[in-house]
Amino acid sequence: MMLCDIAEISRSAYYKWLKREPSKRERESEKLIKEITTLFEKVKGIYGYRRVTITLNRRLGTSYNHKRIYRLMRVLGIQSIIRRKKSRYKKAIPNHITQNLLNREFQAEKPNEKWVTDVTEFKFGKATKAYLSAIRDLFDGAIISYVLGLKNNNQLVFKTLDQATAMLNGEQPLLHSDRGFQYTHLEFKRKIDKAKMTHSMSRVGRCIDNGPIESFWGTLKCEKYYLEKYETFEDLKEAIDEYIHFYNHDRYQKRLNGLSPLEYRAKTA
Repeated sequence: MMLCDIAEISRSAYYKWLKREPSKRERESEKLIKEITTLFEKVKGIYGYRRVTITLNRRLGTSYNHKRIYRLMRVLGIQSIIRRKKSRYKKAIPNHITQNLLNREFQAEKPNEKWVTDVTEFKFGKATKAYLSAIRDLFDGAIISYVLGLKNNNQLVFKTLDQATAMLNGEQPLLHSDRGFQYTHLEFKRKIDKAKMTHSMSRVGRCIDNGPIESFWGTLKCEKYYLEKYETFEDLKEAIDEYIHFYNHDRYQKRLNGLSPLEYRAKTA
């Protein structure tokens, strides 16, 4: 036979193989292939090899290993149509990290002595996200700069810092942040160094280290954001502009002797 010649095997060996009885494992695998095919069609392809294994073992009263089911599914050329494993990516290594120099000492003796900063998320329309970056002065709690954008990126944070440092008049505040990628970026450090400021960072997993800005996010969302619906980015921006102006100028606070943040600042200047 031509095929025997091509495969370089004897005809006797071929006929011996042809007449041989399938092994117990081979017969079992044939049965499993039928069961897998039937189950896969029944569930319309949504099961992966692990769930196929569990289902077959329960149905057949067996204890097949998931690796065997996986190999048979590969032979059949089938796999789950959902829940694909996400591509792995390498986590970015921070360029700049510093210690928690603020150390939860949230009181300041004068304006522009201690600042805290962070980014928070909002939604508008059906499910579109927006991000607010802000810097808060611990002296009076005033929001001294903020930027709302559609992307949580470096430029959002850098622009917020640029706005704040442009208002300085020789002061060199300590600026506290978390360890977000924007704050560990070398360009952020360059801006801090250029303004002759000191950078402080929260410890990993310690949100309370940046408590004052977290507190402001809660106040903003409870007193404004959660009370209304925002269909467009412009609607959301108008609401945030309105609230921060109200917070700085007209929201009187007991700890500030009944004054608003900017009133308190002006009085103690």
